[in-house]
Amino acid sequence: MAHYLLVRLLRWASGLVLIVFVTYAMMFYGAGDPVKRMFIDSEEFADADPVIMQILQEKYGLDQPFIVQFRNYVVNLARGDWGNSIRLSVDRPVWEIVKFRLPISMQLGFAATILASLVGIPLGVLAALKHNRWLDRLVVSSVTFVTAIPVFVTAPMLLFFLVLVVDVMDVPYGWNGIFHSDVILPVVVIALGPLPIIVRQARSAVLEVMSQPFVRTARAKGLSERMVIARHMLRPVMTPVVTTLGLQMITLVNGALFVELVFNIPGVGLLTIEGIRTVDYPIIMAVTIIGTLIIFVSNLFVDLIYPLLDPRVRFS
Repeated sequence: MAHYLLVRLLRWASGLVLIVFVTYAMMFYGAGDPVKRMFIDSEEFADADPVIMQILQEKYGLDQPFIVQFRNYVVNLARGDWGNSIRLSVDRPVWEIVKFRLPISMQLGFAATILASLVGIPLGVLAALKHNRWLDRLVVSSVTFVTAIPVFVTAPMLLFFLVLVVDVMDVPYGWNGIFHSDVILPVVVIALGPLPIIVRQARSAVLEVMSQPFVRTARAKGLSERMVIARHMLRPVMTPVVTTLGLQMITLVNGALFVELVFNIPGVGLLTIEGIRTVDYPIIMAVTIIGTLIIFVSNLFVDLIYPLLDPRVRFS
C-alpha cells in the first residue's frame, strides 16, 4: 500500500509540473499581456502612459523572460503563495478567492454525483433486466435524447418550462447554500451530464454479470430475484460505475461552466470564465491546478475503493 501511494505521488508530481508548465507557456505566448489588456478594455490604450505600464509590468513580474517568470511562480507556489489577482480582483490573494469559491462547486458537484447515481444506476439495472423489451428501449432512447442536448440549452429550456409555463418556482439566481431550493435546478442540470454514461455503464455491467456462474448458482438455490440483484450483482456492477464517476468528477466540479454562468453561482466554473475573460494569469493557473488535483484525488479514490467492491482486485 505504501509503495502504491508513493508511486502515485511521484506520477502526480511530474504530471502536475508538466501541466503547469504547458499552461503557463500557453498564457505567456498566446493570451497576451494582462497589463496591456487592462488599458485596451478600458478604451484608454492610445492615451496609456508607457511609464505606468512599465511600472505595472514590473510589479507583477511580467517584464521578465518566460523561464524566469515560470521559475518564480513555481517557487512561490511551493511556499503556498498562489499570487495576487491582476485584473479580476486587483491585488487580492488568489487563494482567498479560491477558498471561497471552491466549496461551492464541490457541494454542487457532490450533490449532482449523488443524484446522478441514485437515478442512473437503478435505470441501468432496470434496462438490463428488461433487455430488448420496450422498457429497455425507452430508457436507452431517453438517455440518448438527453445526451444530445447541450447543457447551455437544457438550462434555459428548464427555466422557461418550470418558471413561465408551469410556474412552480421562481427564477433561481445566486448562491444561498446547498440546502436552499434555488439549488435544485442547477444540481439537476449538472447531473444530466454524467447520467447517460452511468446508465450505459450500469446496463452493460449487469448484462455481463447476468451470465456469470455465481448468478446462476444463486438463482438455483432459490433466492429471490431481488436478493440476487442486491447481494450478487450490484457489487461487480459498481466497479465500472465508480470508474465513470471518478472520471466525471472534474466535469461535475470544475466543468459546470455554463450552469454557474446561467444561474450566477460564484463557483470555480464561473471563476474560470472570469479569469479567461480578463486574462488574469494567477486565476487561470489556480483553476488549472485545482482541476488537475481534483482529477488526481478522484482517480486515487477510485483505485482505493476497487478492492472493497471486488476482492479480486489488489494494489500493485
